[in-house]
Amino acid sequence: MPFTLSAPVHSESVIRKSRFIGCVEPMADRAAALRRVTQLRAEHPAATHVCWALMAGGHSAANDDGEPGGTAGRPMLEVLRHQDLEGVLATVVRYYGGTPLGAGGLVRAYTDSVARALLQAHKVPVIRWRQLRCVLPHALEGWLRRELDAHGASLVDAQRGEGVTVTLRLPDANAAAFLARLNDAGQGRVLWLEDDSAPSGRDEA
Repeated sequence: MPFTLSAPVHSESVIRKSRFIGCVEPMADRAAALRRVTQLRAEHPAATHVCWALMAGGHSAANDDGEPGGTAGRPMLEVLRHQDLEGVLATVVRYYGGTPLGAGGLVRAYTDSVARALLQAHKVPVIRWRQLRCVLPHALEGWLRRELDAHGASLVDAQRGEGVTVTLRLPDANAAAFLARLNDAGQGRVLWLEDDSAPSGRDEA
């Protein structure tokens, strides 16, 4: 199961006179990540580099911001990947101290900055949600409402006509079992209208 973070966490270190300020934080997509990086550049106008890595499905990306290729953004991304993180941005602001670290030293500095910040992080599971709509007999509405909690589902909407048109939201991992149980209870009388995956979220519990 992938995890995201409940709140931003930071780290700071000095390596051969260079100052590294790391941060890992929840982030939805690349557009939001770029806004955050722009904000950091404004907050640290004298910084030499603001390197970053985003793990967010199809929005994932990494940027070395002028450091030698492959020494900053990509190693930072690997730290996020190895910790099964999703929807997380890692940034490291570097103030150059005048002493070159070499490629290996840079990789260690950037990965350590992210790893140290993550030691303080509170991880929460990422839950991918699915929204379902169906029409069921009036006689099944009470049964359906009693079943919701057992599957982590919630009733978004119910409209009564010849049948009851309901909209449900539940974790994607529970959807198959819920569908099978409702179909069994309905004995062919449940009409499914849609099966849409909603944007992923995280467990707030």
